[in-house]
Amino acid sequence: MITAIAAVTRNWGIGKDGDLLFHIPEDKKFFRRTTINHTVIMGRKTLESLPNGKPFKDRSNVVLSRNTAFATEGVTVIGSIDEAVRLAEEKPDEEIFVVGGGEIYRAMLPYCQKALITKIDAETEADTFFPNLDEDLGWTLSEQSEEYDFEGTKYSFCTYISVHK
Repeated sequence: MITAIAAVTRNWGIGKDGDLLFHIPEDKKFFRRTTINHTVIMGRKTLESLPNGKPFKDRSNVVLSRNTAFATEGVTVIGSIDEAVRLAEEKPDEEIFVVGGGEIYRAMLPYCQKALITKIDAETEADTFFPNLDEDLGWTLSEQSEEYDFEGTKYSFCTYISVHK
């Protein structure tokens, strides 16, 4: 199963200038707890935006890049969406997580069965966006947590299910 995981603002913004828009400790804990010991698929820019450009610990890190010469320690590099889908098919008992960025989310979303979205009730300038699942008839909101607060910023954890999978 392929699952997208992201934190989005009201307008589905996810980042600006290569960084996340918000750093909410409970969201980071949720991300870690959910993806640990799983495969995560990301773009090269997302990898480079991580602390020291190092892959996530305790996860199998896969980078989807058009640059076939790209290589870095602790990362498997693949060159196409087809390869990413094949990777998921080869691990039918494992949940594989798509973790960004915007281009990778857009390309992989048609292959995702689920999306775990932390909705942050705020507007801030963004240059990278996640597709708006509330406006996509192919997705339905199946669960939403209570609303939490971090330093005046309200957020909730949502699960969307693809109606096509």
